[in-house]
Amino acid sequence: QVRLVESGGGSVQAGGSLRLSCAASIYGYSSYCVAWFRQAPGKEREGVATINRDGSTTYADSVKGRFTISRVNAEKTLFLQMNTMKPEDTAMYYCAAALNLCWLRPDGYNYWGQGTQVTVSL
Repeated sequence: QVRLVESGGGSVQAGGSLRLSCAASIYGYSSYCVAWFRQAPGKEREGVATINRDGSTTYADSVKGRFTISRVNAEKTLFLQMNTMKPEDTAMYYCAAALNLCWLRPDGYNYWGQGTQVTVSL
């Protein structure tokens, strides 16, 4: 059974840092594009960052220079290091995996986690 389980969310003050993790149980994990998305109340789900099977990355403009996505294939784990956080980063964060695409749009991803809440206060 495929599972993606996020952890590491919590509350932090503006300017602070958090590191999210996503543990996957996917056969052939290294062949997947994996990504982070987020969704704030009343807003659509948006892409934060992707990392493809070759290690190439993409970031939303809103997080460039502040967030870093990484993966450890041997451990089937995805990370998101979030620095210099802002109140507008407050959202539920989800990891997702896709075999045949790698973009910042949520459509087309094969598997999703349940999410971890991130709250940034002033």
